[in-house]
Parts: sequence; structure tokens; C-alpha cells
Amino acid sequence: MVDASPSRVGHIRGFSAHSLFVSADSVFSVAVMFFQMCRSRTALTSWLILLVQLLCLEAVPISMDKTKIEDTEPKAEEAPASVDTGLHYDRYLREVIDFLEKDQHFREKLHNTDMEDIKQGKLAKELDFVSHHVRTKLDELKRQEVSRLRTLIKAKQDLEGGNDIAVDHQALLKQFEYLNHMNPHTFEVEDLDRLIRSATNDLENFDKERHEEFKKYEMLKEHDRQEHLKTLDEEERKKEEEHYDEMKKKHADHPKVNHPGSQNQLKEVWEEADGLDPEDFDPKTFFKLHDSNGDGYFDEQELEALFTKELEKIYDPTNEEDDMVEMEEERLRMREHVMNEVDSNKDRLVSLDEFLVATKKKEFLEPDSWETLEQNQAYTDEEMREFEEHLVQQEEDLNQKAVDLQKQRQELEKQQEQLNAQKVELQQAVEHMERLKTLKVEPPPEVHIEGNAIPEVHGYENALPPGHGATSKEHQSPPQGQLEPLQAHPEGADQNQGQHGLPQIQHHLPPGHQEIHRDPNSP
Repeated sequence: MVDASPSRVGHIRGFSAHSLFVSADSVFSVAVMFFQMCRSRTALTSWLILLVQLLCLEAVPISMDKTKIEDTEPKAEEAPASVDTGLHYDRYLREVIDFLEKDQHFREKLHNTDMEDIKQGKLAKELDFVSHHVRTKLDELKRQEVSRLRTLIKAKQDLEGGNDIAVDHQALLKQFEYLNHMNPHTFEVEDLDRLIRSATNDLENFDKERHEEFKKYEMLKEHDRQEHLKTLDEEERKKEEEHYDEMKKKHADHPKVNHPGSQNQLKEVWEEADGLDPEDFDPKTFFKLHDSNGDGYFDEQELEALFTKELEKIYDPTNEEDDMVEMEEERLRMREHVMNEVDSNKDRLVSLDEFLVATKKKEFLEPDSWETLEQNQAYTDEEMREFEEHLVQQEEDLNQKAVDLQKQRQELEKQQEQLNAQKVELQQAVEHMERLKTLKVEPPPEVHIEGNAIPEVHGYENALPPGHGATSKEHQSPPQGQLEPLQAHPEGADQNQGQHGLPQIQHHLPPGHQEIHRDPNSP
């Protein structure tokens, strides 16, 4: 560690620490001397002041490790992360909103505009008054989103096997209504208007889709249970049914569930979650305690968080009889119920004023009992019948596809065998042509003939020149690769060959071959 004491620093700079600071003893001696010399009251007071100043100058600064000094400046609280809306363009939506709220003018307009004006596009027109920095960032966000959508379209095209097909991105981008695909470079008023309209519409339909998915989940669970029972014998089926009924009774045996959003329900949160006396319950204080992001509104996620205590009465993830998918459906039902009762302007937010007004209603003070999911079956018998018919049809379609795929496989295997056979034939043909090419390049062996004796010649395929076919049995072609032995001709044979256009055989043998003498009378 570096020595940062004043004496060390003084020597480094070429000065002595004693030349900068007067010792305390010296200062005190000087003060006493002058005190004795000046007995007057005024002089005494002046020199006492001088003594204090000199002692202050004597104070040597203390070296401090700045790395260990705690920053006492208050840190700004980080805003809580936005909750996922469940939309496929959720990230793009949240980033656009975050940057727009950084503009003071737009933020004020956003908080002072009601939901109907927002739906009609009045808020989108305020984009023209947003600062240049924010507009530039919005342009960048839009380009990134368009690039993301194009990547998704290309990936989907690849999965569907259309690698060689040209993709019309402009046509496919039309399905994404939350942005203007005709202008992929800049974020304009139309983009904000589209984004607001699409998000509002999609969020309104999002809960309906969640309910439908849960209904299918419940019907499929019951269908699988019934199919499992069919695989059991009578005794095992009876045991399974008894176990199922026991689990249903066990699940229904839970403490009373308070009506969501009622005084009793909120007081329970006030006492158990906040640790406050229920007798001191104050709606305004409660609202501020549970407005987690401090924006003056209860959004859907903040409302759902209020129902956790009620849901814990019904569902326990460690219990066999409790289904956590059903718990989330119950949470959704509670939130929708409170929104319908409290959200007067239907903007999917509960303001402080709306909340305070609701706490004065009879439904808040004297609510009806709340019926849970086990008291309200998610589907009807008719819906279950249609669902099973749909499953049967799906199974038939899958079986037919399996048969078609098997036929296609067999056809492909047959085609592969044909291709393999053609490949073998082609290979054999190539090898045969190579052999023929080799034989034609090599000249036939030369022979020397004495007299009328003609030796046998092997390996010379064509005895006749091109264009001269055999006219009788005597001139039929011998087997491939071997010539029929040439017989001796009478005198004048060579001359007759020349007359008939036949090639004349040279009467000499290749080097290393002996002449062949043959008796003309020998066979």
C-alpha cells in the first residue's frame, strides 16, 4: 500500500513537512511570551484568537481510503420491471412505452387522457411533439422489430420446407397489424396508433383465449382419465374411481374464501401480508402500499397479487389433489371480477379514485359468497361430447397421414432400388467402354509370314474393315476377343484380297517371334 502521509507527500514535492507546519509547542511558547508582554485586556483577547488560529493550522490532514467511504447520497429507486403482457410483441410494446414516457410532454398527455380518447387515436397525434432524441430511438426500435419479424417468417418458411421458395416479406408482414409494414424505417403517428389499437384489442381477447385454453386442458384431462379407466379391470377401475372422489373431497375441504376485492379480503391482506392491525384499515393507505410501481394505478398484475392469500387457502403445490393450472385460472377469474366491479372507464386499470369509490359500495362492505372452480365446472356435457368427437377425428386424420407416409416411404424405397440398379448398369457400361477404348488404342501384333502359311492371330476383333459385313457362314464374326484362324490361300490370294478391298497382311513377325513354317498339305 502506498504511504500517503503528509510527511511523505512533502518530501516528494521537495519540501519538509516541518517547513509547512509549526509545532504546537512553538506556538504555545510564542503565545505565553506575548501574554507576559501584553497585560492589557485587548491584547490578551487578540492573542488568544491568534493562538486558536495557529492551533487550527497545526491540524495535519488525515489520509483516508476513499474506497471504504460509503456514498451517502440517496440513490434513486429503480422502477420495477414491467410485467409481461403475454402478447407476442410484448417487448416491443413495453420499449416504445418506456421511451415515450421519458418525454415530459407525452407523459403528461398520457396521464391526462382517458381510455376512449386513446382508443380513438387522439394520443397518437401527440407523437409529433416528442423530442428528436426519443423519435430517433423509436425509429431504431421499429427497425429492430421488423428485422425480428422477418427472421421469424424465414424460420417458419424453413421449417415448412420452403428453402428454395422466394419469401415475400411485405405480403407476410401484413398479418402483423401493430406496425406499418409499408414504412419499415421510421416510427410515425400511424405506428403508434396501430400499436395502441392492436394492444388494446389483443389484451381484451387475451383473457378469452386463456379461458378457452383452460377449458381444453380440463376436457383433455377428463378424457385421459376415462381412457385410462378403460384399460383397467373391474376391481382396479373401482379403486381408481374411489381415489378420484376422495381427492375431489379433499380439495374442496378448505377455509372459506373471501369475495375478491371485498373489505374482508383486503383486510386479510392488510393484516397477514402488511402486518398491520385490521382495525386501522385505511383504503387510501392500502392502495399506496400495493401500488408497486407508484404510478397511481392498480394494473392487472398488481391486482392479481392481492389474491395470493386467498388462493393459498385452496391450492398447495405439494398436494396431489391441487392443480396449479387451476389455481392460475382461479386467479384470472378473481381479477376479472374485480375489474368489472371497479374499473368504471374500462381502461384495464384501477385508479385511486375508482378504488375509493368502490370501497363505499354495498358489494365491498357486504359481499356475496365466492364460488370457486370446483363449484363451477369449466365445460358443459355438450362441449365435452364435441371435444371427444374432435379428438376422434384428429386420430383418424393422424392414422391416415401415417398410412400415406408409409406408402410414400415404400415408393421412395422402390425408387431408390431402381436408381441403384441404374447406377450399377451405368457403371458396368462405363467399364465396358473403358475396355473397348483400351483395346482400340493398342495396335494388333505384327506377324511375318513365309510362303503361303498364315498364322493364327488372337486379340484382333474385326477381320473385315468397316462396311463389309459377313455374307455367309464362312464370314461370320468369331467370338469377341478372338479371330477365326486364317487359312492359307492359293496362289493369287493376296491379289484377290486387294481386288476385293480386303486388307493385306504383312508377311513379317514382330520382334522376338520365330517364323512359322507350315506344310501346305497339312490340315
